[in-house]
Amino acid sequence: MKKEIIEKAKVWTKAPFDEQTREEIKELIENNPDELEDRFYKNLEFGTGGMRGIMGAGTNRINKYTLGKNTQGLANYINRVSNKKEKSVAVNYDVRHNSKEFAKIVADVLSANGIKVYLFKEYRPTPELSFAVRHLGTDAGIVLTASHNPPEYNGYKVYWSDGAQIVPPQDKEIVDEINKVKFDEIKFTPNEDLIEYVGEDLDKAFLEASVKHGTFDAPDRSNIKILFTPLHGTSITLMPKAMKKAGFTDFHIVEEQANPDPEFSTVKSPNPEEPEAFTMALKKADEIGADIILATDPDSDRIAVAVREPDGKMRLLNGNQTMSMMDAFLIRKWKEQGKLDGNEFIGSTIVSTDMVKKIGAADNVEVKTGLTGFKWIAKMIREAEGKQDFIGGGEESFGYMVGDFVRDKDAITSGLLAAEIASEAKSNNSSFFKELLKLYKKHDFYKEGLVSLVKKGIEGKKEIDRMMVNFRENPPKEFDGSPVIRMEDYKTSIAKNLKTGEEEKLTVEPSNVLIFYTEDGSKIAMRPSGTEPKIKFYFSVHKPLKEIENYKEVEKELDDKIERIKKDLNL
Repeated sequence: MKKEIIEKAKVWTKAPFDEQTREEIKELIENNPDELEDRFYKNLEFGTGGMRGIMGAGTNRINKYTLGKNTQGLANYINRVSNKKEKSVAVNYDVRHNSKEFAKIVADVLSANGIKVYLFKEYRPTPELSFAVRHLGTDAGIVLTASHNPPEYNGYKVYWSDGAQIVPPQDKEIVDEINKVKFDEIKFTPNEDLIEYVGEDLDKAFLEASVKHGTFDAPDRSNIKILFTPLHGTSITLMPKAMKKAGFTDFHIVEEQANPDPEFSTVKSPNPEEPEAFTMALKKADEIGADIILATDPDSDRIAVAVREPDGKMRLLNGNQTMSMMDAFLIRKWKEQGKLDGNEFIGSTIVSTDMVKKIGAADNVEVKTGLTGFKWIAKMIREAEGKQDFIGGGEESFGYMVGDFVRDKDAITSGLLAAEIASEAKSNNSSFFKELLKLYKKHDFYKEGLVSLVKKGIEGKKEIDRMMVNFRENPPKEFDGSPVIRMEDYKTSIAKNLKTGEEEKLTVEPSNVLIFYTEDGSKIAMRPSGTEPKIKFYFSVHKPLKEIENYKEVEKELDDKIERIKKDLNL
């Protein structure tokens, strides 16, 4: 083992670390060098969704001290840059192990530094934290969550005064402040007078705004049967209330998954992107004859939707399908209300479906694309304020944001929107899925796929790095027999036409992402995850759908094409 890792670990066997932490690290030094190395070979860093990691002692873990160091650095930054007389931060948390305790530690450190804290009384969905920052006028917001990661994880997301997660250059400025902090400089002793607990009034304000943005003019919201599962997470606190307030009266819950459970005991993964997470809901949906299933991840920023196909079978939609439907619906509603004047835009990401560009172009609505993560869509909103109006935006990983009252993905409001789409369609003798097929007929049938390879630890990170280097240095010549004609390298910010050799500058912020386009219109992207030990491969293929009745035949052709592309990549 490297000497510097041993020395780094030994620091944690002395003051200011508590006795339990000291003993835990001593045990690892003596008996478990591999685990010790994994805990200290790096410091947890901010990724696309903040800082996430396994809980435990060490610099590469979530614990009292790594959270305290981050919070002390953030407090120093706020006290340096804020010109408010009373500086303040809102702090929220999810249902995970230690989240409530970690939230209080964060509140303690902030208050010890003279910053007022609005601390949520109970766990609440992450979008309510984003809303609270703007509603309460705080300098920043923090939520303790690891989203849909496994039970051993927790995390820490930082929001700025506009309710959006921090982005460059501010994130680097905050990290620089954090890096200056020594562990013995963390102020853990709270000023309880500066900690105010928030709850019912904030819930009420958020729900009013959510229903306002998530519903339109569906004639009879009692006409659809909704089945909802929070997958043991925070949305149980707000989704039923939101649905009731909006008038969706035929609303049912998967009771086995209703109670908060930090072990997420009824699913292998509390990730609504995983079909397995829908096992219970699909069974109950058929038992009660549900029209639509809504599922949220533990911190309730991601939404998954399942609807019935024409043959009556329940179908889990992917994130690209859901966002395409929501984009098209919102644009249509804005148009009906006379609100489209050419100064509106939709937000998306570079790895999401290009179908949304066709949807926007049909009504002269600009579609802006950024890196993965809703902080980039929120940045688009901030930069466009006073010039363009934001309609909505989403990404392939089951996130959507309706309007700009929340500046992060929001499963509560987008859940309402999904139900609204289904209700209006049913009133018009159609369905959510039939309306999706109409989009495919109009814009081409777009089908997407995703492969995530898990590569844990030091060696896993090295392997992911090698894979990305290899794709850059030896780019594929073709996929499924179709020549690659364009390569976008977001690390170098260069897009190259492989036919002409012509290069252009990419305007999106630099990131370790590669995208290849083929002559037949296929799109293949790859990037390391910013929050998990994974490398992700994204596939998007399309072809015309001339007759809606032939959708299964066309979809099979597209699925087969994706499988052939995966084989080209040895996946």
